[in-house]
Amino acid sequence: MTKTCIIIAGPTAVGKTAFAIDVAKHFSTQIISADSRQCYREMNIGVARPSAEELEMVPHYFIASHSIHQNLNAVDFENYALECLEEIFKSNDVAVMVGGTGLYIQAFCEGLHQIPEVDEKIRNQIIVDYQEKGIAWLQSSIQKEDSLFAAKGEIQNPQRMMRALEIVRATGKSIFHFRSPQKKQRNFSIVKIGLELPRAILYERINQRVNIMMEQGLLEEAKKMYPYKTLNALQTVGYRELFQYFDGDIDLNRATELIKQHSRHYAKRQLTWFKKDEQFNWVQPPFSLEKLETIKKG
Repeated sequence: MTKTCIIIAGPTAVGKTAFAIDVAKHFSTQIISADSRQCYREMNIGVARPSAEELEMVPHYFIASHSIHQNLNAVDFENYALECLEEIFKSNDVAVMVGGTGLYIQAFCEGLHQIPEVDEKIRNQIIVDYQEKGIAWLQSSIQKEDSLFAAKGEIQNPQRMMRALEIVRATGKSIFHFRSPQKKQRNFSIVKIGLELPRAILYERINQRVNIMMEQGLLEEAKKMYPYKTLNALQTVGYRELFQYFDGDIDLNRATELIKQHSRHYAKRQLTWFKKDEQFNWVQPPFSLEKLETIKKG
């Protein structure tokens, strides 16, 4: 039987974790997370890491597996995920991947070239400049230094722009130079499922999720992370806004509203990314496992 990896993707707060667990239980298999932040063991509430109960239901890879002091990228994930998949396929014909980090999923499916190491001083200076000058500075710098990324890249995504800027400053070449011109051929089948909700419902779920995160102790979690605020892992929604609060730049209500706003913007960017991939089968939850079988069979 052909080995198959079922990829479940979509925007934040759409319900990917719960559905992936249902799918994995159905096939008696395991899950590889494709989330670029849930892999950091120091980050929990702010990245909506699966609960202890959910992790007990189905074994997960790439959850709390690394430290914020490690710099991970899409190539690292590709190599890690392929190793995990090989392990799962020893005893299962099906594996499940779930997450919202589009570039990680693309790297897993198609492969990326290894990108040269970047000097920490270059990365840290970009982070400091971004924190002081904001997204407009990032966009302007990208326009001047990497016109290719400015034309084709995600110029509303601070993470991607900082990554592109550090690469061009370290190598003199656009990050697109290191993308694989040809897709790597995988020796297993891939089935892509995209979960979506009407925008108003999704945005309300995002707002409610942020409220719940604050009730669960996100402020205290961010306070513990504050000494490390310049690390690459912490340049993310949910922490960055609270760091601004700790710096005295905004009040707590404003920080909370910005987390909601930036999370909604992120969800929109995620959908834009995944919708470009015509291989995705788009569905709205609740989603039946019977229909999954139909899609899986092609």
